[in-house]
Amino acid sequence: MRDKDTVRKNVVQLIKAGVLQVEKDNKVTLDDEGVLDVIAKQLKQRRDSLPDYEKSGRDDLIAQLKREMDILMEYLPAQLTHEELVSIVEDAIGQTGASSVKDMGKIMSAVMPKTKGRADGKEINMIARKLLGGIS
Repeated sequence: MRDKDTVRKNVVQLIKAGVLQVEKDNKVTLDDEGVLDVIAKQLKQRRDSLPDYEKSGRDDLIAQLKREMDILMEYLPAQLTHEELVSIVEDAIGQTGASSVKDMGKIMSAVMPKTKGRADGKEINMIARKLLGGIS
C-alpha cells in the first residue's frame, strides 16, 4: 500500500477474500496448503480468461491480467520445469502401467499430489497424452 501498487494490493485482497470464503463455506481454518490451493485456483481462473481477453483485443486488460498472474506466481512455490514434469509423468506411467489415453485418470491421480501448486493440470495432461501417443 505504501508503494501505491494498486494491482498488488487488489490481488492480495482477492487472495484474502478467497481464503475467507473457503473458510466460511467449509467451516474450517485453512493451513498453508489450503491457502496455496486458493492461490492456485485464482491463478487458473486468470489463465483461463486470458484467451478471451486476447480475442477481444483489450491490450490494457491483458497487461493487467498478466501482471496479476505474475503477482500470484510470487506467492506459489517454484513452478516445475517442462523437463521435470515429463520425468514425473513418465514415472507415473511406469508405476500405473498405463498404456493408452484411457488410463489418463490413473496417471493424473498419481501425478497431481506430487505437483500440487507447482504445475498446471492442463500442461500435465498434454504431456501425458503426448507420451501415450494420444496426440500426433
